[in-house]
Amino acid sequence: MHTMDGKRVTKTERSRRRHSDELKQTLVNRSLVPGASVAAIAQEAGINANLLFNWRRLHLQGVALGAADSRTPVLLPVTVVEPAPIKVLPPPPSSARTSPAGTIEMDINGVRIRLRGAVDEASLRMVLRALAAIA
Repeated sequence: MHTMDGKRVTKTERSRRRHSDELKQTLVNRSLVPGASVAAIAQEAGINANLLFNWRRLHLQGVALGAADSRTPVLLPVTVVEPAPIKVLPPPPSSARTSPAGTIEMDINGVRIRLRGAVDEASLRMVLRALAAIA
């Protein structure tokens, strides 16, 4: 088949309907209402639901791109929730709290004290108290 100006027209071009931007926007807006059925809106308008889904996708991409390009702030929904209480666990018994193996050396008034291996906090406090009592 040919047009009046002699150009050849394919079957796809002959059967493809053109929809106005206004119709597309109206249907997309209706389909974006919470609880709206895209299939029902498309059927009512006499179009395939996949076509309306495609228009929605393009619209939402355009909205997302437009929001990313603009410098105006975007308001997002916020829900304030009471935080869960924080459980503070007591520290484990001092015998369970050991330091990694190593060496601690202290020079106090000409006396060198060297602690080797894993030293727990209680033992270190006892040594320091003893030194304080001597000094």
